[in-house]
Amino acid sequence: MKGEKIPSYRQRLGYHSGLLGGIGMLASMALVITDVETRDYIAEAKAAEQRVFLNQVMPSSLYDNDPLKETLTLADPETKKDVLFYVARKDKQVVATAYKVFGYGYSGEIALIMSIDRDGKVLGVQVLSHKETPGLGDKIEVSKGNWILNFNGKSSQTPDNTGWRVKKDGGIFDQFTGATITPRAIVKAVKQGLDFFNVHKTEIMDKSLPADPPPPPVKTSESDNSHT
Repeated sequence: MKGEKIPSYRQRLGYHSGLLGGIGMLASMALVITDVETRDYIAEAKAAEQRVFLNQVMPSSLYDNDPLKETLTLADPETKKDVLFYVARKDKQVVATAYKVFGYGYSGEIALIMSIDRDGKVLGVQVLSHKETPGLGDKIEVSKGNWILNFNGKSSQTPDNTGWRVKKDGGIFDQFTGATITPRAIVKAVKQGLDFFNVHKTEIMDKSLPADPPPPPVKTSESDNSHT
């Protein structure tokens, strides 16, 4: 109200500083609480997305474990990146693995996921992300065409090194009209992924089963520890 006297404590500098500090603390607490409450949901959503991509290149009927929970990380000196292998087992034997590879097209990095069986043959390749030109480079997407399916059944030896190129370069893989750089980058990325797999094939395919968790400690009642 007009003429109402403002309490003296509200005129002090420390009051306003404390008020702002309190508001900031409450806001920080709210952010922490929100982060804790959504962390599990975000992790579950990410796992579901990864599972979708895995199923696109490696049918779930091939394995009876959870490849997302059994992984192997190896350093690739060529790309300077760590490669995370998802290990698929059937009756405890490793039958296949899936992992990411990267190519560099006309507009930047192209991320792919590919899977390989025990014989070193490609089970499937899918594009995870890219920035290639719509209508030209995006034909690498399975939703835009079946070009990416041409890798199925191939290995590092079939075709030979010359065949692992686009037709314009003397290989067996088609290029896109007006967009040769994009398919060329993917062919190279898949071949490099196969070569890296072959170097580490024994390490991947003979991976030991995860150790069983230790049994829980046996709890004894107080009566067991009492003396009569």
